[in-house]
Amino acid sequence: MRAEHLSVELRARSPWEAVELGTALVRRHARAVWLPWLWLALPMFAVVNAAAWALSMPLLSCLVLWWIKPLFDRIPLFVISRGVFGAEPTVRQTLAAQLRWDWRPMLAYLTWRRFSAARSLFLPIELLEGETGTRLRTRRRVLGATVYGNAVVLSVVCLGFQLALTLACVALVFMFVPIDYLPEAARAGLALVAAPPLWAQLGFNAFFWIGIGAIEPLFVGAGFGLYLNRRTQIEAWDVEIAFRRMRQRLLDAAAPLLLFCVLLAGAGTTPAHAQDVDPPDQDMPKTPGVEQVFGDQRVNDARFRKVVDQAYRDPLIDRHRIDRHWQRKPQDTPEQAERKAPDLSWLRGLQGVLAFIGEWGLWLLLALVVIFVVASARHWWPWMRGVRAPRPVLAEATASALVLPETLPDDIAGSARRLWRDGRPRSALALLYRASVDAMAQRAGVVLPPGATEAQCLRASRRQPEEADRGLFARMVRTWQYAAYAQRLPAEAEFDALLGELQQRYRWGA
Repeated sequence: MRAEHLSVELRARSPWEAVELGTALVRRHARAVWLPWLWLALPMFAVVNAAAWALSMPLLSCLVLWWIKPLFDRIPLFVISRGVFGAEPTVRQTLAAQLRWDWRPMLAYLTWRRFSAARSLFLPIELLEGETGTRLRTRRRVLGATVYGNAVVLSVVCLGFQLALTLACVALVFMFVPIDYLPEAARAGLALVAAPPLWAQLGFNAFFWIGIGAIEPLFVGAGFGLYLNRRTQIEAWDVEIAFRRMRQRLLDAAAPLLLFCVLLAGAGTTPAHAQDVDPPDQDMPKTPGVEQVFGDQRVNDARFRKVVDQAYRDPLIDRHRIDRHWQRKPQDTPEQAERKAPDLSWLRGLQGVLAFIGEWGLWLLLALVVIFVVASARHWWPWMRGVRAPRPVLAEATASALVLPETLPDDIAGSARRLWRDGRPRSALALLYRASVDAMAQRAGVVLPPGATEAQCLRASRRQPEEADRGLFARMVRTWQYAAYAQRLPAEAEFDALLGELQQRYRWGA
């Protein structure tokens, strides 16, 4: 695969977005997918049904057609694997490719891998990459590491869609039956189920094959979308494509700039004219040449240059020399070191402060805390005295643990009033809450589990038929929660009003 030729926008998608991408590819190339599918599916349907009819088992063809589905999965996979690179194959090319493609993976997908729930995800590995053996097992493990569950769910959903479409085709037949004849048609249809004639069996086989033909290409495309997304995540195709596009943009932008620089350089260079060159100064002496030095004596120029080169190679005459040696770095005198050293005398004061904080810091912090506590005593001391004082509402709780009554007395209202007057308000509210729960359960027709919480009781109370009962029970639960958990008891008048409403509503005897 060459990622730069992809016609889709590659990015790291979620598995279900990748499934949608695969189905969108199938819809885009629908004609190139379903035309070759029909070219192969219709003859196969006729051959399988003819063989089943010869064996007097027409319904057996449904099982055979379902079993050989992987053979037809090659068609949509071939089309969308080429179409995703912008090269949609023709019908002739697709049919011809089925003969050239490797058929060895089909043996596995028609035998021990037929029930593989991730067939749509793993099929491109063998057909498009051509992997076998250990490398195939490694590729299957790597690509299916995080999306195997999604591939399984995809297989189950597509199987459900195939069955639903088959039953929808059967139900479509009854839509053409007049309403007056619909009961008789329904009875006739049920009779056909018990002993279907040949035409009914062939019709059901056709509906079943229509369901497979409509859903199976989408199933293969969705698996290809998962496969493409996993390769994008693992091999970073989206990053590679972004870099390629960035390089192309830079090249496109650099070409005009380079041309502009060349033109600018050409325009800035002006031709030199003979009159613009300054004439040589006549007064300057000419440099003497070999002829002027040696007179008329002829000199062998090649020999002379050889002698000069040999002289320059002499280490005593050569002007270039590299000399490496170690030399002790001169030490500064005390006066120079003192002048160069920065003045750090101010650090001595900081050192003393830090030493003092490190030695006495905790004691200073403790002193500050004590000063703050003493200064704010007028704010928190009254509250502390109130905490130490015994609260009347907690006297009952400290004396004994509150236990909800298991059995209710005959006179619930009277018992609750006596508990309230005896200084046991929480026990009185516990009795009312327990009795209200029993009354609510009877009116709602529910059975509460042992140890049901207030939230469970409130949810169960919504089944009471009357709104007044639901509101009164919610009020009772809220009053009990305030008393049990927040230590907030109702006033005596409020308690009497609540007790009166409960007694009247739930008909507790006086």
